Amino acid sequence: MAKYYITTPIYYVNDVPHIGHAYTTVAADVLARHHRRLGDDVFFLTGTDEHGAKIAEAATRHGVTPKAYVDEIVERFKSAWRALEISNDFFIRTSDPRHEAGVAAFLETLYNAGDIYKGVYEGLYCVGCEQFKTEEDLVNGLCPYHNLAPKWYSEENYFFRLSKYQDALLNALTDPSDPNHYLVNPPARLNEVLGKLRLGLTDVSISRASLTWGVPLPFDPNQVVYVWVDALLNYITAIGYPANPAEFHHYWPANLHLMAKDILWFHAILWPAMLLAAGLRPPREIFAHGFFTIGGQRMSKTLGNVIAPSDLVEKFGADAARYLLLTDFPFGTDGDVNLDGFVNRYNAELANDLGNLLNRTVSMVNRYLGSAVPAPGPAEAADQELKAMALAMFEQMDRAFAGLEFVAAADAVRAVVARANRYVEEMAPWKLARTDPARLATVLAYLAETERLIAVALWPFMPTISERMLDQLGANNILTPGWGGISPGTRVAEQPRPLFPRIETGASAHR
Repeated sequence: MAKYYITTPIYYVNDVPHIGHAYTTVAADVLARHHRRLGDDVFFLTGTDEHGAKIAEAATRHGVTPKAYVDEIVERFKSAWRALEISNDFFIRTSDPRHEAGVAAFLETLYNAGDIYKGVYEGLYCVGCEQFKTEEDLVNGLCPYHNLAPKWYSEENYFFRLSKYQDALLNALTDPSDPNHYLVNPPARLNEVLGKLRLGLTDVSISRASLTWGVPLPFDPNQVVYVWVDALLNYITAIGYPANPAEFHHYWPANLHLMAKDILWFHAILWPAMLLAAGLRPPREIFAHGFFTIGGQRMSKTLGNVIAPSDLVEKFGADAARYLLLTDFPFGTDGDVNLDGFVNRYNAELANDLGNLLNRTVSMVNRYLGSAVPAPGPAEAADQELKAMALAMFEQMDRAFAGLEFVAAADAVRAVVARANRYVEEMAPWKLARTDPARLATVLAYLAETERLIAVALWPFMPTISERMLDQLGANNILTPGWGGISPGTRVAEQPRPLFPRIETGASAHR
């Protein structure tokens, strides 16, 4: 059994979840479910990042303690992930005592090895990013992500010797034979990282003396750990570091860290360097997807176009929301989310193509065959073509998921759905019912089994809808990808139940 450890970033709880968070989390969930279906030993991690200046400031504005503030926001994230059917194995919080103990142990290791030293930092600091900025990072003197001017910061801190690991990181990124080799994808992101890396690294401040909401440094309790260092360590503290070495070494290194492109540098450079300093291997792959706009505009509270995950679930249902969000444009690129476009795709791809296919098949098995899926007779060319396409779909999806090509994975399913719908029109079962009952049995048996395979293929994207499809076909929990999962005599549902109620154009909701 292969191990598969996948993570999302832990989300900063200075605000409630939005569809940017959902995009990454649904992607990770689809991959986790795909690997579970393959029989892999999957560990899927998500969680929340709860320390730092932004949290302390937000708590002060709300008149509560930082802990009370984060407790309330964390529940909103957990609720959003439940609504979207996210199947994470663990939800980590950086305020968890186990995590804080792991952070302290890790930094003690680096300090004892001489990779942490005390110094004075002066520079520009963006509280919104919780990140130091250079003049080159700014646009007209402002942070490009928060449109705010960074504040001048001067303080005695502890530093990590990041510069020491420049050559090791360059080798690990570019030499596949390097024992610490790791991937950064898509390729354009790797080129960005390498370009910046080759300009040279400077040591990075890893503590704050002016902040109390954080993990105290084990060797200087008057300072707390820089929020990014604290956050990155969640990937190992969640799997037992250092208290449970057997669990930790079973799952580490992570197979895949997923994130948006704005936090790639921390994951692709600072995190691997920290791991190398501790004698640990970097993660195997880091993938940074793009940003998206909403109806052609940047998502913004000021513009009032921020979409919460609950908005999508209310309008489309959880499964359709997952599918639409992840298959609208290629993962890794920037894209635009248009809710009218989602409605059109929902009606066309899901309600019409997929939902009607199942409804027609279940209805015809009931009407012509007494509700029992028949044993097929000799296969003709059209039957064999449909079967071959349905079986080939899984290999196509495996390749697509390996490259995080969610659109291509969905395209493989859409092609089989389209072929099955054409098959219905070409075979015309309503005519065969009068002229050739034996041929009718074969056609409906092939349709039922093809739709079972479609349900199995869609399970990572739409787990509940897939299970409803299987239930209507009488194939409860038969998630095997091979042909023949529905035995002759299996009874379908007495009445087809619509999977995707149509949304009227312009309607605000369908449920």
